[in-house]
Amino acid sequence: MRIVLTGPPGAGKGTQAALLAKRLDIPHISTGDLFRANIEQGTELGEQVKAILREGRLVPDEVTVAMAADRMERPDARHGFLLDGFPRNISQSEALDGMLRDWGHKLDAVLDLEIPEDEVVHRIAGRRVCRKDSSHVFHVDYSPPRREGVCDACGGELYQREDDREETVRKRLAVYHEETEPIIDYYRAQGLVVTISALGTVPQVTQRAMAALPERAE
Repeated sequence: MRIVLTGPPGAGKGTQAALLAKRLDIPHISTGDLFRANIEQGTELGEQVKAILREGRLVPDEVTVAMAADRMERPDARHGFLLDGFPRNISQSEALDGMLRDWGHKLDAVLDLEIPEDEVVHRIAGRRVCRKDSSHVFHVDYSPPRREGVCDACGGELYQREDDREETVRKRLAVYHEETEPIIDYYRAQGLVVTISALGTVPQVTQRAMAALPERAE
């Protein structure tokens, strides 16, 4: 099964992608994870990506497409994958279609997570991440730490990442509406889009997604 997961920043794509990929037994391919790996390793590409993301802009298409293609060609993705963060614009969507045609494959579904913009800002701007372990993530309202500013898991300092600040979130949303949202109509014309609400608990959203996929991904 080959699925694209789309929706605005803060819709919960990363969380849902990991859960859905596990249930469907396909790899979760996140361009965000690929970018972060380069940033953490301090590569030249990572430094470029870091500056771009800080400004709320998108990474150049040729870089994103090449990284995604390399990942999709690995053995574990031979029988399917769930794409999270790619494609992000019409050009990338066309590139993905071309790659899949060359490989003799096609997409089975495009899952669109829908959420009000004010909720997006609240979700992202309220995040606090542990400096010792970035997998430890809290929220000032939804999942606050027992001690303000201190990670429950390891005692590390909690901080707000630059790309989680409200002004950056607003920029990211503007970019999403201008460049990424049009891919929904692009794929809708192919009969691939399933739109579900991203509001509610994580299990509720996952249940909606699983219920929507089978008839679109036979």
